[in-house]
Amino acid sequence: MSFFHSLSVDETLKKLRTSLKGLATSEVKERLKVYGYNALKKEEIKKWQIFLRQFNNPLVFILIGAAVLTAFMGHAKDSLIIVFIILFNGILGFWQELKAISSMEALQKLAEERTVVLRDGKEVEIPVSEVVPGDVVILGEGDVVPADIRLVKSTGLLVDEAILTGESVPVEKNADVIHKEDTPIYKRENVVFKGTVVVRGKALGVVFATGKNTEIGKIAERAKESSPESPLTRALESFSKRWMLVLFLILAVILVVAVLEKRDIYDVIMLIIAELVSAVPEGLPLVVTFVLVIGAVYLSKKKVLVKYLPAVETLGSSTYIVSDKTGTITEGKLKVYSTFAIDKEELYNVAALCNDADIDRGDPLEIALLKWLEEEGINWRLLRQKAVKLWEYPFDTKRRLMAVGVEIDGKKQVLVKGAFESLVELSLKDEAVEKLSKLHDELASQGLRVLAFGVADVSDDKFSIDNLTIKIVGLVGFIDPPKEGVKEAVNTARKAGIRVLMVTGDNPATAAAIARSVDILKEGERVLKGTDIDKMSDGELLEALKNTAVIARATPENKYRIVRVLQSAKEIVAVTGDGVNDVPALKAADLGIAMGGGSQAAREVAKMVITDNNLSVIVEAIKTGREIAKNIRKAIYYLVSCSFGEIFVVTSGFFLNLPLPLQPVQILWINLVTEGVQDKTFAFGKSDKDPMNEKPKKPEEAFFDKKQLKDTAFAAVLMGVLVVAVFVYLLGHGSYERANTAAFTSLAVIQWFNGIQSIKEKPFFANVIETFKVNPYMFLAIFAGFALQLAAVYLLSGVLNTVPLALTDWGYILASGIAFFLMIEVKKWFST
Repeated sequence: MSFFHSLSVDETLKKLRTSLKGLATSEVKERLKVYGYNALKKEEIKKWQIFLRQFNNPLVFILIGAAVLTAFMGHAKDSLIIVFIILFNGILGFWQELKAISSMEALQKLAEERTVVLRDGKEVEIPVSEVVPGDVVILGEGDVVPADIRLVKSTGLLVDEAILTGESVPVEKNADVIHKEDTPIYKRENVVFKGTVVVRGKALGVVFATGKNTEIGKIAERAKESSPESPLTRALESFSKRWMLVLFLILAVILVVAVLEKRDIYDVIMLIIAELVSAVPEGLPLVVTFVLVIGAVYLSKKKVLVKYLPAVETLGSSTYIVSDKTGTITEGKLKVYSTFAIDKEELYNVAALCNDADIDRGDPLEIALLKWLEEEGINWRLLRQKAVKLWEYPFDTKRRLMAVGVEIDGKKQVLVKGAFESLVELSLKDEAVEKLSKLHDELASQGLRVLAFGVADVSDDKFSIDNLTIKIVGLVGFIDPPKEGVKEAVNTARKAGIRVLMVTGDNPATAAAIARSVDILKEGERVLKGTDIDKMSDGELLEALKNTAVIARATPENKYRIVRVLQSAKEIVAVTGDGVNDVPALKAADLGIAMGGGSQAAREVAKMVITDNNLSVIVEAIKTGREIAKNIRKAIYYLVSCSFGEIFVVTSGFFLNLPLPLQPVQILWINLVTEGVQDKTFAFGKSDKDPMNEKPKKPEEAFFDKKQLKDTAFAAVLMGVLVVAVFVYLLGHGSYERANTAAFTSLAVIQWFNGIQSIKEKPFFANVIETFKVNPYMFLAIFAGFALQLAAVYLLSGVLNTVPLALTDWGYILASGIAFFLMIEVKKWFST
């Protein structure tokens, strides 16, 4: 139903089966049955589905299997502990996801206004939700447009469409124009759209689309699409599947050997339970969440509010920032940038008197003029007091000018302001005009919006605007200026391997000028228009984007498609936006970033909100995101190497035909209590080098690249060998209970030393003081872990099946920890 801009008024009325008197009340009831209410349906979300989704993870499946086997073997205590862990993690994830679901609520609020329509030939005020196609709506200054409307009559109508198109300047509307059917939204002068605002003038129009059929409704449908998973989530899922495969291979080998060697079935099942419990780094989801929470708190101090925790890490993985212009790169407020005065005094007069604005309300161009006058030291209020306004010719969208008749000190004048071409038609064609014409074209080529100002002396009020002869007294160029710090931020992002792509509804000249001024647009890079994109296939668009820095005259569909095309090439895309037009792209992006001063709809669907609308804040947040990603990488190394070390210990005991070196409940204790204290400290770690000097890494490589896997495997095998050595030695010199307790404690001690070596990639002794500064909390955690392990050995023997250890046993245990620490240190010296 988007073809009404190509129909005449009569054709529109006929097509919609209505008239200028409006609809009959009885007809409205029938149409409500057909079209429904003018509201956007809320997406229904079932909480039980969200809850069950928390357990759809391979690692959780492993733990569930361990819990079932443990219960089957009669170890109810161990089984309950495992079930508690599963439920605790699930409830935490459920709570986080519930907080993030609100994408449609803001869009519904657009339907809570009231509007004036003609019903049975009379003006009535009704809720916007009751507007139907065929309704005739009356619009005035300040009104929010209730539906998509084909204008029937318009007088000096200016509409702010920034919420829909991103255009920073109000656009002129004209009911008498008829467009071609393929005319893009931003050029449809005879149509106003739901959610946009009337800045000036008045109009009568007929509704042709309501609810989900409006342009905003179509955007709302896009918002229902699910957002892509974060890079961290994808990386963890990939790791889980690989880890599960490795575990099954180990279990398969164990079962084959057990069958061939006719091992006792009870021992084999207990071994499998121990393997399953060892395989799952239970603390991983919690520690990752904790690192993200601490990162979110830190970002909040930098005016970045995180709504969806994994978004904290996504920041650091971003390879593209698809940014709007207005309010992010620029101030979002027009400012006088350049002036040329033939008669400065007369220019001041026209700027002050041919102006309906006040300093804080009115047309943005006119407000900018008043602020410019103040900067020039001109008291525009005093000028208005001295002048007597005789009459006013309101802004004419056809002629693109406005005029006022004034009397100043007994002298009558007509003051005119408008498009240069319009004023030239009313002026004498002389050399001065030719020079002004060249200057006008030069200013326009810089992306400025240019207004001309003219004056005509008159003797009385008996004249027509058509036969008026004016003298042009000056030109003024306006710009939406770049924000402070944006240029530096763009260059920082470029150095970090992140491309900034500016997507805006503004015209190409303005967009290019702004982009060039902040170094987004470099020599040899392209500026594309939305219509150019419409003609390209996805493959052609992807190729074009490699050398494109600016997309001008972009539609919401263009921005959405750009995001999807970049994602198809495995790019991690962050999108900024503040209008309803940005909602589809914000939702589709890997990371949607809304501006705090933007629309409620944009803030609701975004995963992150910037309270200081500035690209520099986003780039600074990316730096923090990368530091957080490094902390997560360290935590993953620590937890996975510890889990694999536990598997090595248990598996080695089986193949060496030894009793079980570690019991399942002891492994759970280490994973959740001893090791679980230490792993939380990674949230507070600092980076020992500038993360913005590195290029973005693919999610799989950021957390699980070859180096990470090699380091993890080396630490795990070394850990396993040392713990088994302690177990075998003490098993040969005492009871199983003593050897088991020593192996259990030796594993805890080695994991403490592993945590110290995880603080940074450089060797510990390369700069000991730096190591303490990078993460002093790690050492505090070791003291806490030591106290907990003492409790496990001497106070909780009935729960953890331990026996008190002698001083000599502690000597063996400490020696294993120091040996582990030194061998990792030697490896670092040779590999760095």
